[in-house]
Amino acid sequence: MRAFIDAVNRRTFLTRSAAGLGLAALGSLLAREAAAGQGPKSVGGLPGFPQFAPKAKRVIYLFQSGAPAQMDLFDYKPELEKFRGKNLPESIRRGQRLTTMTSGQASFPVAPSIFKFARHGKCGAWLSELLPHTAKLVDDIAFIKTLQTDAINHDPAITFFQTGRQLSGLPSMGAWVAYGLGSENESLPTYVVLTSKGTGRTDDQPLYDRLWGSGFLPSKFQGVRFRNTGEPVLYLTDPPGVDRDMRREMLDELRQLNEEKQARVRDPEIATRIAQYEMAFHMQASVPELTDMSKEPKHVLDSYGPNVHNKGSYAANCLLARRLAERGVRFVQLFHMGWDHHFNLPKAIRGQCQDTDQPTVALINDLKERGLLKDTLIVWGGEFGRTVYSQGTLTPTDYGRDHHPRCFTIWLCGAGIKGGVTLGDTDDFSYNVVNDSGVNIRDLHATMLHLLGIEHERFSVKFQGLDARLTGVEPARLLKEILV
Repeated sequence: MRAFIDAVNRRTFLTRSAAGLGLAALGSLLAREAAAGQGPKSVGGLPGFPQFAPKAKRVIYLFQSGAPAQMDLFDYKPELEKFRGKNLPESIRRGQRLTTMTSGQASFPVAPSIFKFARHGKCGAWLSELLPHTAKLVDDIAFIKTLQTDAINHDPAITFFQTGRQLSGLPSMGAWVAYGLGSENESLPTYVVLTSKGTGRTDDQPLYDRLWGSGFLPSKFQGVRFRNTGEPVLYLTDPPGVDRDMRREMLDELRQLNEEKQARVRDPEIATRIAQYEMAFHMQASVPELTDMSKEPKHVLDSYGPNVHNKGSYAANCLLARRLAERGVRFVQLFHMGWDHHFNLPKAIRGQCQDTDQPTVALINDLKERGLLKDTLIVWGGEFGRTVYSQGTLTPTDYGRDHHPRCFTIWLCGAGIKGGVTLGDTDDFSYNVVNDSGVNIRDLHATMLHLLGIEHERFSVKFQGLDARLTGVEPARLLKEILV
């Protein structure tokens, strides 16, 4: 009995003294479960994964939070000018659901884009003047112009993209990938999230940590969000009086206590916790090195634009994404806020494109020069599109746009992607899909998993009596039209 009390007291002391380090891995520290009662793997994923030879080893997802207006950037509609200011025909609206922000409008005046479009590249893709850098890479990009979603408001729409469902609490796509494939670097998280605020709208929709959560998967697979101010990850620095040797000794003692507990109760959470404490210890060295940009060549920094020197900017995060990719991080997701342009769209979207256009292309070129683009999948896009009619007053130089889930544009580049192609057609108002060319988010998820060497229908976890999948139980097809 005395030995047990001593063990408990000692464990309490060591746990408290190591609490700072325990937080270092943020949400990755505690696991709800480990597969089949086994201890977690710090490198590698499920047995037999990938299920076939993958095209992509990693994903960098450039999520444009708030929903970019497709007809102002990608979906050129020259015939709209003759409908300027006229009410959107009911034959186009077809009684489709509207948000409460515009459903009470007396009219729905058509608002053609005020921006010039031109063809670019050998493929002749139409792009807005707002994207001069992206225009140089259209022959490397596959555009999907007919993506559709079931959600019409931001939070459920982003949740749908992230988890395959509109309801929160399920694993994010990054967590699924981390669970299946694991990491190539045991000193960094498998799934890293970076966020930035756009100049287009600084008070844009918030983001919640559950968007990169692990749901019913072991929580060590959830995304680790790097902070934009101070230390990238909290409590990476040891407190005064604690050096690396002392920290190592604390962890060794804590590991021994955890292993003794594990031997008694056989709780897989304990095995997971041991591994995550070890990763946090490694992160104390790996994260400062990762985020130190001082050795980056000047021409590389210049390629990302002047904002690359501003920590937490989209440009800085694009450069950080490249550094994460070359260090073996499996899934990197950048969220750039500020695209929710209900009013003052022309001014706001200019700011957003200035934030993102040059750094996005610099990231792709940087990966290409280092031989990483061939096995890195790049995805760019938001949670839905925007309406062709104006929200609020339409003037010759100003308009806003409401949410539109029926058709919008995203693009992909890199590993396994056929460049210079466009998938899908929309009507003359960029309001509806034509020629049965609609693409569901499930199709996108299935295609992403395929490029990573995973068959989406054979990638499931038992949960509440169901074989739960990222793509769910409804049909999902591979987008073979954009694959090499």
